[in-house]
Amino acid sequence: MSLRVTFLGTSGAVPTTQRAPSAVFVNREGDGLLFDCGEGTQRQMMRYGTGFAVSDIFVTHLHGDHILGIPGLIQSWDFNGREAPLTIHCPRGTASEIESLVGVGDHTPTFRVAVSETEAGGVALDTEEYVVRGVETDHRVPAVGYALIEDDRPGRFDREKAEDELGIPPGPLYGKLHDGESVELDDGRVVDPEQVVGEPRPGRRLVYTGDTRPTAAVERAAADADLLIHDATFADDHADRARDTGHATGSEAGELAASADAKRLALTHISSRYGADPSPIRREAAEGFDGEVFIASDGQEIEVPYPDQETVTDA
Repeated sequence: MSLRVTFLGTSGAVPTTQRAPSAVFVNREGDGLLFDCGEGTQRQMMRYGTGFAVSDIFVTHLHGDHILGIPGLIQSWDFNGREAPLTIHCPRGTASEIESLVGVGDHTPTFRVAVSETEAGGVALDTEEYVVRGVETDHRVPAVGYALIEDDRPGRFDREKAEDELGIPPGPLYGKLHDGESVELDDGRVVDPEQVVGEPRPGRRLVYTGDTRPTAAVERAAADADLLIHDATFADDHADRARDTGHATGSEAGELAASADAKRLALTHISSRYGADPSPIRREAAEGFDGEVFIASDGQEIEVPYPDQETVTDA
């Protein structure tokens, strides 16, 4: 199953000609999830071909560079006859502000828009195959990160054992066994799933922090994460400013990713002061993290593989 991430906006608070304000689009097997929605997000969606089929928007906090794209996106959906409902998830205590944002310009959407507050550790979205949980972050205002966590997958089916050792004929019985159901063969023998199906395999884990200082909660949420998207607004030359403004440096993000044993680290929310050359942020992150680390750029698409698959090359 595909889990594709498109970075729509990777700038800090001030956009640049190369970087738009914060927004990340996640397509999880056809489910469109939007994490933050800075100014101009709808145009970025058109530019980079993500489509507009979004069921949920996950807002990390109420600073303008993370939310000012919401009114325009909602009104465009209205103009185009959207009927599907939308849920906007936001930090605890901020629902009224999001509701006001939805109604900017005295606009009332013709489709249902629900606003749901998410607490750190709470479940924002629960589906049959994955959940999105709130993660405690540390910024200057009420804020929450999000972790998309897939359910475990069934173990590998041992076709050779099933066919050669147990004499199970290929066909529907294989599917039943893989789904956890015992089957009876023509000779009366009963075969249980554990005889031919291995241990459950983990699903994927993606963590998006939004703006934050490094936190123990993010480290826990990112344990063995297949992709950690972390604030890296500054390099170490402005570490004091990172602390004062509730952001992280590249080296801090790298150290956290290493402690969490994350597999891949995407650095985002890059300050405009590094517009000409953000490489120091990546270099400092890589000093403490042995996994794959990169500075996300607008329009970049990556496929997140299962833990037991090879990493897919960035698009």
